[in-house]
Amino acid sequence: MVAFRGPKVWLWRWRRNPLRRRADRLESWVVLIAWTLTLFGGVAAGLMAAHSVESGLARQRAEWRPVDAVLTQDAPEPASRSGTATENVWAKVRWTASDGSEHEGRARVDPAALMGARVTVWTDAEGLLVTEPASESQARLRAALVGGLAGLFVAAVPFVGGRLVRGRMERRRMDQWDEEWARIGPLWERKIW
Repeated sequence: MVAFRGPKVWLWRWRRNPLRRRADRLESWVVLIAWTLTLFGGVAAGLMAAHSVESGLARQRAEWRPVDAVLTQDAPEPASRSGTATENVWAKVRWTASDGSEHEGRARVDPAALMGARVTVWTDAEGLLVTEPASESQARLRAALVGGLAGLFVAAVPFVGGRLVRGRMERRRMDQWDEEWARIGPLWERKIW
């Protein structure tokens, strides 16, 4: 059975009405609080996450440096995959850190590189191997994606919570109507004529 609700009236929950129950007023506050937290919480969380990611990636661009390294072994042959472009392979390299200390590690290199070839690797402030830092445009894209996802997930919590509370209130209201109908319904069924 579908009930006719009539035309949509804005802010009907806050209008004065002698038939408005306490539960209606409570539901109006639940809706207001849930939507406020959904909107502002999601936006705030998204902006904070985006700023955090972007500043972290900017710090990496400032601290990480490219260093010349030397292959200490021939690069292995890539695993053959028909129809795909040749990918870089892992090989042992040796480099000198900014403090003069020698380091060894594994880095991605061209599969045709031979022992003694010079390759560029990226190191952090301690001289350890890291990946190439994200460019500014890549950092903006990553920050926007992370910020958007964080905002959505944070906004989902009050939204879903508000829906659950409203659903519970609706079930309670229907139960109360059932109880009242159980009392009043039999009185209407009597035939007077």
